[in-house]
Amino acid sequence: MSSISPRSPRPPGRDDQDSSVGELLSTVTSDVQQLFRQEVELAKAEIRQEAGKAGKAAGMYGGAGFAGYMVAVLLTLAAMFGLANVMDLGWAALIVTALWAVIGAVLYRKGRERMRTVSPKPEQTLETLKEDAQWARHPIR
Repeated sequence: MSSISPRSPRPPGRDDQDSSVGELLSTVTSDVQQLFRQEVELAKAEIRQEAGKAGKAAGMYGGAGFAGYMVAVLLTLAAMFGLANVMDLGWAALIVTALWAVIGAVLYRKGRERMRTVSPKPEQTLETLKEDAQWARHPIR
């Protein structure tokens, strides 16, 4: 003896597969929203993972920067004391200081020029997000 449950009554001329356009659009919209949420969660997870890697790399860059700074200090002292063999130590220090001032001014100017070309907004990403949102609102177009 099998236990088959009776089917719910259907209106005449209507299949189980026959759904209204509104129900289909509702289902598609719901699925797109769920897909979008899942994509956002995936992006967040990837960003967290990559941020951890970037943090470690930044620490290594920081260590390399400190080592480079120490090299510059020691080379500056070596140049100053080397010049002190042919002139007064005060003048040697002044010459080395002026050299570093010129290097700093050149680097500042180049950095300022490059900074002016930086755009803080990810323009392409914003445009594609707007297109995705528009498509989600009107998927038939």
